[in-house]
Amino acid sequence: MTIISEKHTNNNRITTALLLAAGTGSRLFPITKDAPKCLTLVSEKSMLERLVTNLTAQGFTRLIIVTGYKQECIVDFLGNEKEGISIEYVHSPLYKTTNNIYSLWMARNSIKEPFVLIESDLVLETSLLSNMVYPDRMAVAKMQPWLNGTTVTINAQNKVMQFQPGTTETYPETRYKTVNIYSFSLESWQKITKRLNQYIEEGSVNSYYETVFSDLVDKQELHFEAISFDKKPWYEVDNIQDLAEAEKLFPAVKEEEIEYALY
Repeated sequence: MTIISEKHTNNNRITTALLLAAGTGSRLFPITKDAPKCLTLVSEKSMLERLVTNLTAQGFTRLIIVTGYKQECIVDFLGNEKEGISIEYVHSPLYKTTNNIYSLWMARNSIKEPFVLIESDLVLETSLLSNMVYPDRMAVAKMQPWLNGTTVTINAQNKVMQFQPGTTETYPETRYKTVNIYSFSLESWQKITKRLNQYIEEGSVNSYYETVFSDLVDKQELHFEAISFDKKPWYEVDNIQDLAEAEKLFPAVKEEEIEYALY
């Protein structure tokens, strides 16, 4: 029984990732004046380089990046292959006037397999992706006063029950912040793309992709298992203060520390 379970798990392991990196990163200006947000350095290493290293360590072989602002910087930095990962680009020319729902929609023709969706402004420890490389999962962390953005409620079986937009209101039930890392089976992705098409056709290009996920979860057409990132090393970098906090969490490794680790 154990052997069958392991074989099934290995067969389901995801090796394709989609990275959304089209935004202007205006809240990090002037750091983002000449380069996209994902190339911002966190303790002397860019968020993009860190994410590629994370993906490599988890056995990913294909990376699709939706670009927009300063796309040439990303292409120059990564090329078509980096650390053993094949890299492809989808450019979103309307990045100035659209939101991440449009970026996700732009990738609809590039992905025909299960994949992991990651936002490009995340810094995290590689081990956190270990439980995200299987289909239909969502990374979450218990909501704290310093966090903001979309939250979800989950049941006793760690299934996501409902999405809620970012708000300062207090609620009786425990809520969990979305960490902006999701994994999808091909069946789930097909349902999502169908709904994405409807939103874009209606002109809703400034919505967030969580709106689509929320619609499908409410209709019980999309199911997520919640994976806890609570009290674990990750940070979302939106502004200068976030950058400072991320650097505390992920300090630079000194050269003498690397040499010591080799012996």
